[in-house]
Amino acid sequence: MLDIKRREFIALVGGGGLLLAVKVKRAWGQQPGQVRRIGILMPYPKNDAESQSYVRALRQELERLGWSEGGTVQFEERWSTDNMDLVSADAADLVALNPEVIVVVGDRVIPILTKLTRSIPIVVALTSDPIASGAVESLARPGRNVTGFSLIEFSIFGKMLETLKRLAPGISRVGMMYNPDNPVGAAYLRAFEQVAGPLAIQPINLPIHDLADIERGIARLAEQPNGGVLIPPDVTIFSLRPQVSALLARYRVPAISIYSALTAAGGLVSYGPDRTAMFRQSASYVDRILRGEKPGDLPFQQPTTYRLVINLKAAKALDLTLPDTLLVAADEVIE
Repeated sequence: MLDIKRREFIALVGGGGLLLAVKVKRAWGQQPGQVRRIGILMPYPKNDAESQSYVRALRQELERLGWSEGGTVQFEERWSTDNMDLVSADAADLVALNPEVIVVVGDRVIPILTKLTRSIPIVVALTSDPIASGAVESLARPGRNVTGFSLIEFSIFGKMLETLKRLAPGISRVGMMYNPDNPVGAAYLRAFEQVAGPLAIQPINLPIHDLADIERGIARLAEQPNGGVLIPPDVTIFSLRPQVSALLARYRVPAISIYSALTAAGGLVSYGPDRTAMFRQSASYVDRILRGEKPGDLPFQQPTTYRLVINLKAAKALDLTLPDTLLVAADEVIE
C-alpha cells in the first residue's frame, strides 16, 4: 500500500500536481510511526504560570491518548503576549511550518490564523463566539478548518450579575470591562445590557486597551457609590490579572469575572468554566484530527458546568458580609 502511495506521489509531482501532492504527503503523515507536528499559539507571556499549566494539561492528555513528544509528535509553541503584531508574526511562522494541527486561544487570534490558512486544522481551546468572529458556519457543523470549545454562553452574564448583587446588595451600577478590539466585544455589550435592566442595574460600557485604561475605568466607577465591575473573557485583562485585582482593591470596587485565576490573584469572585478541563478536551479534538477526522465535522462544544470561586480576604477588605447559602454553593472558597 505504501509503495502505491509513493508511486502516486511521484506521478503527481512529475505531472505538476503540487497541491495534490501536499495532500498525499498529509496522508502519509497519518501513518503509524510518523512524527506529527502540533502548533500551539498562546497570546500570553511565556512566564505566565497559569497559562503554562493549561498547555501542560493539553500535552499530558495528548500523551495519555498516545501522542508523546519526541516519539509520535513534535510541539511548536509560540507565546505571543496579547500584542497582536506578535501574534500575527507567530501565526505566520507556525503556518509556514505546515503542522498537522494548530491549537489557539482567543477571539482576536482566530481571524489572524484563518486569513493565513484555510487548510491546516485549527482547534480553538477557548473562545467566546466563533460565529461572530467568522470562524465557523454553525456550532453544530463548523464546515471549515476550525473547531473547538466555547468559553461561555452569553446568558451567563445574568448569573454573574445576580451573584455580584448577592455579595454586594447595594450595587446599582456595573461596568463591563473588555477590549473592544475583540470581535465579539459588541455581542458582549448587547447581552450585558439585556440582562442588567431586569436586575435594576445600570449597565456601563468600559472599553479598555491597556492597564492605564483599566485604572481610568475603575476610578470612574469609584467616583460614585454602589458601583461594580463585570469582566467577560478577555485576553488583555487575563494577562494583567494581578494588576487588575490590585486596582479593584485600591479603589474598593467589587467585581466578578469569568476567571478563577483572577480571584486567586486577589479578586472578589469568579463564575466560569474550568479552563484546564477545556484544554484537556481540546486534546481529544487534536487526537481525532490526527487520526483522520475533519475539523469541519467536529461540532463546537459549549461548557456544561461552571465553577463559583469566592475570595474571603477580598470580601473582608470590601466590608462585605457573605450569605452562608452562597458560601455553601461555592465550588472553592479562598481563605
